[in-house]
Amino acid sequence: MAKRDNHYEAAFEAYLRERRLPYVAIDETRRSLLGGDSIKSLDFIVHSGDRASWLVDVKGRRFPAGDEQKQYWKNWSTRDDLRAMAAWEGLFGAGFQGLFVFAYAIVGDRSPLPAEQLASYRNRLYAFVGVRLCDYACFARPISAAWQTVALTSQKFREIARPVDEFFKLKKPMAVPRLSAFPAMATPATIER
Repeated sequence: MAKRDNHYEAAFEAYLRERRLPYVAIDETRRSLLGGDSIKSLDFIVHSGDRASWLVDVKGRRFPAGDEQKQYWKNWSTRDDLRAMAAWEGLFGAGFQGLFVFAYAIVGDRSPLPAEQLASYRNRLYAFVGVRLCDYACFARPISAAWQTVALTSQKFREIARPVDEFFKLKKPMAVPRLSAFPAMATPATIER
């Protein structure tokens, strides 16, 4: 199960449900063991039709970050995140790809995505932007040795990141049995870019 107290993951799960994408939310209460090593759990496994299935790690960030000095496109991750995602890709094999989903909670008057691509959840607006593990790992640079964190430059991140809709687009509509009615999400207000 997703961390219900993590509003970024809860908002992403609501996004998946609203789009009726098949997914599995992973129980993150314990780290997984893989070959005797403890590795960080995924957040979701998302199936997107004829395309690859995605091993998703949600990274919650504010847009912009910082109260006094506004910082846009924060995309840091940890080396542990990269190692764990690579291990999961190896375990699941062909047809599964690692995907970091940066869930940006919009807290200013700018957004990383156009208004029509924003998701509304509990009176907040979110922009979901994805980067494949292989791309992120290729361009990540250390930002803190003490915290074991890495990030992409804002410019590189903007070049390779895509709205998650592009990763999850279905080639043809899927026939999904209607188990319950999913409530429609509120239409987000227009945000200047």
